[in-house]
Order: sequence, then structure tokens, then C-alpha cells
Amino acid sequence: MEHTMILKEEIGQYEIVPSQLTRNLHLQQELSYAERLGNEFKGKATITFSTTQGARTVQTTVWSLTENDIVLKGGITVPLNSITEVHF
Repeated sequence: MEHTMILKEEIGQYEIVPSQLTRNLHLQQELSYAERLGNEFKGKATITFSTTQGARTVQTTVWSLTENDIVLKGGITVPLNSITEVHF
């Protein structure tokens, strides 16, 4: 998948849209691990999500995981249905 790396502070400049991929159990587990990594170890995850301008990737700390979103350091949210990849 082709994507562009951005800073977390730039996320608000993009219109985030649902991805074409169906969220599966593996992705949900990866997001839970990213939350633990951020809270317990202050580690960063690489998150790829869909926007109207194509896929964007951000490397950041995941502070929490809600029913509909992930919350990044700084209070920035990304909808779960837009996330396509998570890496550590």
C-alpha cells in the first residue's frame, strides 16, 4: 500500500474516511498492544489510516482506545474504521 508519512499535528488537515478494509480481530489486537505500548512503555506505534487524499501514516504514542477511535498523544483522535495498518 502506498502512503505518505505525516506528523501527528498534521492529522487535522486531512479529511479522514473509512477504509475499504474490514477491521479484523488481528488489527484490534494490534491497536490494544499499541495502547499498552504507549501507556506502559511510552513507546510509539506507526499507524496508517485512510483520507480523501490517500493513505497517511503517522508515528506516535497511542494513549487510549475507545469504541470508535484511538486517542493519540496531544488528544488527537483517529477513527478506528479508517485504520488500515499498525506497526511497532
